[in-house]
Amino acid sequence: MSAPDRFNAVPRAELLPELRACLDVPRWARRVCDARPYDSAAAVLAAADAAARELTPEEVDAALAAHPRIGERPAGEATSATWSRSEQSGVDFADEGLRTALREGNAAYERKFGHVYLVCAGGRGGAELLAVLRSRMHNDPRTELGVVADELRKIALLRLEKVIA
Repeated sequence: MSAPDRFNAVPRAELLPELRACLDVPRWARRVCDARPYDSAAAVLAAADAAARELTPEEVDAALAAHPRIGERPAGEATSATWSRSEQSGVDFADEGLRTALREGNAAYERKFGHVYLVCAGGRGGAELLAVLRSRMHNDPRTELGVVADELRKIALLRLEKVIA
């Protein structure tokens, strides 16, 4: 059975939580799930990408609650926590200076924007993630909301690839 066939065959009640672990937006998860059957993995990803490009500010805010701060290891065995630990594996948690800079940067970001700093961290080191954080501090809130929505979309698609496989 191919990857899209397996994806298409998963019962809705089982698939929705897996999709919510990719992007914790119920409307997005339902839209991706209910558009089945897909004829290829690429079609699943294209539909998910299109749906994620329509996130409302309220959905972005809600989805952010499922993400840990960059530089902090999420606890628990939930799928999203496991994926977050893997995505942040490039952060050197033994580097006290980097951990302090990320903690301070996260705090400044949260004071300015009112939510956690979110970035698609997969394959990136802590220094790069800190540099991105600092560069985004120059954004106005509206611009930053758009950046965050795009980062949520990127994360969702990377995680969805795991669900499809």
